[in-house]
Parts: sequence; C-alpha cells; structure tokens
Amino acid sequence: MALSSDRMFLERHGNQWRVVVNVPKRLHAKLGTKLKKALGTDSLAEANRLKWDAIAELKGTIALAENPLLSLEAFRSGSRQQAVQKALHFAEQRKRAFDPASLEEIDEEIDWQAESLAGRPIAADERGHEVFDQERLRLATDFSQLARGDKTPLDLHHEKFLAMSHVKARTSADDKRAMNLLKEWCKKAGVQPYLQAITKKEAVRFCDELPNLTINLTPVTLNKYVSRLSVYWTWLENRHEVESNVWKGRRLREPQQTTDQKERPFTDGEVKALLTGPAEPEMHDLMRIAALCGARLDAIVCLKVKDCRDDGVFVFKPQKREPGPRLCPIHPDLVEIVERRKKGKEPEDDIFPEWPGVKKSASLRERSFKTSNEFTAYRRSVGVEDRREGKRRGLVNFHSFRRWFITKAEQAGQPESTIAVVVGHKRQGMTFGVYSGGPLLEQARRCVEAVNLPVLKK
Repeated sequence: MALSSDRMFLERHGNQWRVVVNVPKRLHAKLGTKLKKALGTDSLAEANRLKWDAIAELKGTIALAENPLLSLEAFRSGSRQQAVQKALHFAEQRKRAFDPASLEEIDEEIDWQAESLAGRPIAADERGHEVFDQERLRLATDFSQLARGDKTPLDLHHEKFLAMSHVKARTSADDKRAMNLLKEWCKKAGVQPYLQAITKKEAVRFCDELPNLTINLTPVTLNKYVSRLSVYWTWLENRHEVESNVWKGRRLREPQQTTDQKERPFTDGEVKALLTGPAEPEMHDLMRIAALCGARLDAIVCLKVKDCRDDGVFVFKPQKREPGPRLCPIHPDLVEIVERRKKGKEPEDDIFPEWPGVKKSASLRERSFKTSNEFTAYRRSVGVEDRREGKRRGLVNFHSFRRWFITKAEQAGQPESTIAVVVGHKRQGMTFGVYSGGPLLEQARRCVEAVNLPVLKK
C-alpha cells in the first residue's frame, strides 16, 4: 500500500485522469470489479486535488452495498479502539484463509480500510508529494500491520491463555500483574507493546529494570512474575504465535541466604509452648493435625466431613502442583479430634466451621487467610518468634509444623520417598519419580505413626 503515491486511485483515460477504486470481491456481483469516476482534467496535480471527493463518493457507494462489521463512518470517527478490533478481526480471517484467492480478497479489504483511515492529504511537500495527517497515517499503518499479523499486542491471547491454564485464582492474578508490569515497562522504555518487539535482548532489559518498577517487591516475588511470563510465552510458542520463549532461563539474582536466615521447623520446645498455651479449642485441634500429618494450612482448614474417611484416611484437596486429591493416614492421636468434629454433621459440612473463609466472591485470598492471622497473633503471644534484620518474614510460621513433621519422620528412619508422598512433595529421581506407583497406604501409615508429639507438661 503506497499511501504517499501521487497516482494512488488514479489512471489515465485518454488525455484525462479518472479515479479508480477496487471493489471487494464479495461485492463483484453487485458492483463489478472496479468503480470509476472521471475528473475532467489532464493535470496530475489538479487530479490529486480533486480525487478525494470522488474517492469518498465511490467508497460510499461500496459501503451502501453491504452491511459491514464496522462501517466506514466508524473508521472515520477516528476511534483507534474500533480500528484495532477490526484489524484483529482481519488477522484472524487471514489465519483461517488457506487458499491464495481468499487471502488476496482479505488483503484487498485491509488495503481499502487502511486507505480510508489515512484520509485525504493535508498538504504537499516541496516536491509536490502528498502529505498526510501523521496521526491518521500512523493509525492506518498500525491497522495494516495488525491486520496482516506483523504486529500482535502483548496481551491479545492472554485471556485465552488464562482460560486454558486451570490455575488458582491467585496464580491467575500473578499472570495479570506480570502482563501489566511488562506493558508498563514497554511504555517507559520506549518498546513497542507487541509480541514481535520482545526479543531476548528486551527480555534481559526488562529483568534488569524490573526492580525499578516495583521498589517494594523482593527478587523472589519478581522472579514469580518473570516465571509467569515464561509460561505464557511457552504457550504462545506451542501455538506458533512466537518463534521462541525469550523468558526461558531469565531470573533476577536472589540474595544468597545463610543457614540461619532460612525459614525453619519449630523446635520441640516451641511445639510444646504452642500446644500448651491458652489457644482457643479450634486452634489447639488445628495445630495438632498440622503437627501429625504435615499438611498445609489451607488443606486442613478446607477439610469436610466426607474428607475424613471411616477407614482412617484424610483426603486433602490438591495443593501447589499436586495433580489431584491426596490421601494421608490419620494419626492415632488425632482420631478423637476427628470423630468429635464429625459428630452430628453431614458429609458436606466443614470440619473447621470456625473459619468459613472470605465472604467476597471476587477475593483471591485463600479460605485460611484469617486462620493464618489468628495463628500468628497466638504464636507471638506465647513467645514463639524468630525474626532477623532485613527479612520481611520471620523464620517460623504455620508452615513450620510441616517442616517439623518432615524432620521428625526423617529422624525416625522413614524413607525420603515415602515422606514425600505423605506430605505431597514431588518424589525425586527417575526410579521413584517416574516408574514407581508410590508406596502402599500401609507404608504411608507407618511413616505418619512414626511421628509423635513431644511430651506436653504445663
């Protein structure tokens, strides 16, 4: 499409000039292949001055002959959003066009719409060449590139990606934050917000400059966002929307932690303090279950009566990357708690109704959010705390019960592969991680029963 050509839409007819406008193929039966209008002049300069009214008239005739998805007037209104949506519609049509004739027809329509967007020239340069309004010309060029698939907005496929991801709401929110950060960076860095513009070099720049966009976020959190972009790009690569995943291997450097800076299990003394302190009954029950099965907080709080089976097994909902519900034997010391909390309830009733979860349906917080806050306040009230300068989080939290269980199971001589199955970790190695079907339930039961609470004396 030569938008600056002096002979655009013009042809000689004898000694004079006339306007010629191509008719979309779908209207050939109604209007023929071309519409023409004589300008009554042999001067090219005069023809260029007169042609635009004639072009508008002929294109108006074409517009009246059809009921387009987006009218010519809508394009002339200057609405970039409407133009972009129409361009993306054409891009999808081009992907589905497998024969040259269909592709040619679509491209003719793209040219026609782009020429309409460019509008009339507003002046002529020193050589007599037509000059177009730069904003309209830029819109026409963007439209043409989008419609032909030469430019693809960063988030064009993002909603579809999210719909197909089957991840938790919080992870989906991370995906959206990551995309917003990338678009914000593109705007500040002067990078066009298109998939084709994000090269490996630009991905490195983004990672280098990301901490400046989000001053209060740690490298761990920022790497989470980079990771979500990598997942999106892998999805795009598999669908042939990008050539490769430019985020593969990209990570911000995280400060190296010494042993005394890492989050840790509770000590036996801390477990005693927690289990003998003035906690509410539901908190006492919750802590004992956590200590004697190693489950995550949200999995325990979400237990229903039906999940505490009569054959002595918990059925925990999937957590993290677990592919499905996980079975875990109920420790003998927990039987009384479980039976008491099941008594008189229906299968769908909650084991811990004291923490019903967040009321707002749009909230991304887990059901256990309030439980976690209450435990933290209680833990601190009994003096179980371990904070280090420069670290946002303390070294002990509810997850320390899980670490304590794993530690005690290991100290009791239980196989690492069995412990991994009991707590829902991925088993390591080819033998256990790929070929083994997992330990029998009785092996898991022996692992659970190998862990005992410390002797509790007030």
